[in-house]
Amino acid sequence: MENDTNFEVELLPWYHPTLSRHTAESMLMQNGMDGTYLLRPSSKGSGEYALSVKCEQAVKHFNIVWTGSEIKFGQCTFQTASDFVEHFKNKPLLCGESGQVVLLKIPYPRDISEPDMYESVTLHAEFSTAEDSRIINTDFSLNSKEGFLTKMGRHFKTWRTRWFVLQRNELKYFKQKFSKNPIRVLDLNECKECCQDFTQKDKSCVIKLDMGWRVFLLYSVSEQDMDDWIKRINWRLRANRTRGSINSGNSGNS
Repeated sequence: MENDTNFEVELLPWYHPTLSRHTAESMLMQNGMDGTYLLRPSSKGSGEYALSVKCEQAVKHFNIVWTGSEIKFGQCTFQTASDFVEHFKNKPLLCGESGQVVLLKIPYPRDISEPDMYESVTLHAEFSTAEDSRIINTDFSLNSKEGFLTKMGRHFKTWRTRWFVLQRNELKYFKQKFSKNPIRVLDLNECKECCQDFTQKDKSCVIKLDMGWRVFLLYSVSEQDMDDWIKRINWRLRANRTRGSINSGNSGNS
């Protein structure tokens, strides 16, 4: 690689040099509208960047690679940074394995003015000297994903497509993409297992979600999308179990 840093790209007003994935998701979920995007360093290492985009109720992340002589993004290759910037001025339209279309509309600037005001401290004391396990084990991760999955009905064993949203510790599904109220909200604290299901002979990309009180079967559009759902849900389940074991240990020591 000739140069693992593209200084022209990193001078873009919507490049955030110190932003992590979590902070990017938090900022875009809180302040962004659909199609708001920003560029940040990738955790994969030098020469790679991540494009984070607000999309409905989740944030999607796309990989961008600087090879030292060209920029690769999606199905496009750019010889110069100016060509790359011009591409974003034309509002790119992206579609991944999930089939969900993302329109990049509004760059999230790095430098934003806020009023320079501070609160006055009128009381200052210490509440406790003991380490609070509730604070230590508080989970701030978003782990957001959304998309269509086809769900098998509980009473009538037919498949119906629903809009699913994974955010924090909840998996919600809606009748349609723009429905305001979910049909059901699943608390992943109750989830026993999430894995690929092989019982459906005519479908190969089926997710099995065992909630203890019911097993949900969800059919995805592709193997990659199915794997992404399974990995994200299992990441959440592992985090829940880790916090649970820590809390049990703290209870035993009290």
